[in-house]
Amino acid sequence: MSLSRRTILLSGAAIGAAGAVTGLPAAAGAAAGRPLAYPFTLGVASGDPDHEGFVLWTRLAPQPLAEDGLGGMPDRDVPVHWELAADERFRHVVRRGIAVARARSAHSVHVELAGLLAGREYFYRFRAELHVSPTGRTRTAPAPWTMPAALAMGFASCSQYEHGYFTAYRRLAETEPELILHLGDYQYEYAPDTYNVPGGNPRDHEGPETRTLANYRQRHAQYKTDPDLQAAHAVAPWAVVFDDHEVENNWADEVPEAPDPEFPARRAAAFQAYYENMPLRRTSIPRGIDMQLYRRVRWGRLATFHMLDTRQYRDDQACGDGYRDCAAASDPARSITGAAQEAWLLDGFRRSDAQWDILGQQVFFAQRDNNSGPLTVTSMDAWDGYVASRDRITRGWLAAGVRNPVVLTGDVHAHWASDLKLDYADPTSRTVGTELVCSSITSTGDGADSASGSHPWFAFNPHLRFQNNLRGYVRTTITPGQLTADFDVLPYVSRPDAPAYTRASFVIEDRVPGLHQTADNPLPSALRGGAPSVDPGQQTVDQETVRP
Repeated sequence: MSLSRRTILLSGAAIGAAGAVTGLPAAAGAAAGRPLAYPFTLGVASGDPDHEGFVLWTRLAPQPLAEDGLGGMPDRDVPVHWELAADERFRHVVRRGIAVARARSAHSVHVELAGLLAGREYFYRFRAELHVSPTGRTRTAPAPWTMPAALAMGFASCSQYEHGYFTAYRRLAETEPELILHLGDYQYEYAPDTYNVPGGNPRDHEGPETRTLANYRQRHAQYKTDPDLQAAHAVAPWAVVFDDHEVENNWADEVPEAPDPEFPARRAAAFQAYYENMPLRRTSIPRGIDMQLYRRVRWGRLATFHMLDTRQYRDDQACGDGYRDCAAASDPARSITGAAQEAWLLDGFRRSDAQWDILGQQVFFAQRDNNSGPLTVTSMDAWDGYVASRDRITRGWLAAGVRNPVVLTGDVHAHWASDLKLDYADPTSRTVGTELVCSSITSTGDGADSASGSHPWFAFNPHLRFQNNLRGYVRTTITPGQLTADFDVLPYVSRPDAPAYTRASFVIEDRVPGLHQTADNPLPSALRGGAPSVDPGQQTVDQETVRP
């Protein structure tokens, strides 16, 4: 049977029976107990690539929505065969082995490989008993001393299952990126019919609000059953970081949104389920309420991705959270990263020889004042609530001579782009970096298009360069000479199979911080799908501060 690479990666279908196609040895696992029903309902994934390897992931779950969070698996460990090949038809197998899907880890599998060739594409699959998984594609990073010609990288955030269909993940997958960053809010904690969009939610969560390990395992499983999300995981390695909703809304270190004596247990359960369901290295295995998430992904000398954790070590939001004119936000003792992570990041800047130093992180970095008068009213949940912390890091990349600093952000459910300043009070001060913010995959529903530059905050935030309130993701092409960012949008997410459209494009030139817009493409009327063409509210309130 002749299958194209795109068909293999995007169909989500397992390829044949083990003995007929894979060449893997016949299984004897069924003899240890009752034979498994098809267990690969959550798909496959890979992540955290370096120049020698990556992590391969799957989780066995014949009944993925089981209330106990165990996916309908028997209470026994199961051997899982894995196979890595240089081609999508597995004619040239380069590695194979057996991992154990352990009952105590919800039958998740993490295969951490090393010793592979740098800068190479690979294909992988798993088998449990007689069942074969879908095929995934992954790759190693280039060798550290090389300068790649280009990297195709996409980033996304904020996928609330109830608020729409995950078509944006599939559209991103169809562009066949080499690396995908997910910047938080991969799943949401709410009970059904709690966090609703106008007109009602197109889909419902299974189970109650997530508080226990069983709850979080079930919720992750429900998200992973989505075929569009599975397609995005199968097409490229991911590097992931969590934000707040993987635990609960707007948590800060050991401080929950509302007083809750059980919050430490809830956080530990959320971290355990997050690790079980993500392609993370063993260095990220949680230890109670602690989880090592900040780390670096290097792409030769072209780019270093500093993946940050802005939740686990932050001081509590100042002035009661929300949008405030708050003197405490400038307290130099306050930090959004914690002292150890800040020192790690600044040391990374000093040691970097990358053409592009890119921060993959969760919340808005540039100042966003929502007040046209003399007050400075900003979000206490973003870097605006930790002004000294932002200043130390910005000055740190300047002192280190970072060649091209770029901040990537999620969280706010809309596309934004901005120039970064040392002094936001002085519009004439020099630009010292760039921020690209991706919209949500689905969170807050369909959204609407609006004319570029029409957002009312632009009048008193001249460093803000672009905003759009449709759902989508950002695609980048990174070369030694420039970084190109395409802001892709979908006209609707309230029903499946929407087309994707490049709403705007920007270029950042080497050694020239700041944005140069190269395309502004209002959404054609034929793609509006019944959604309003102009956002009447112009998103004057940060989406993430509007709590259900």
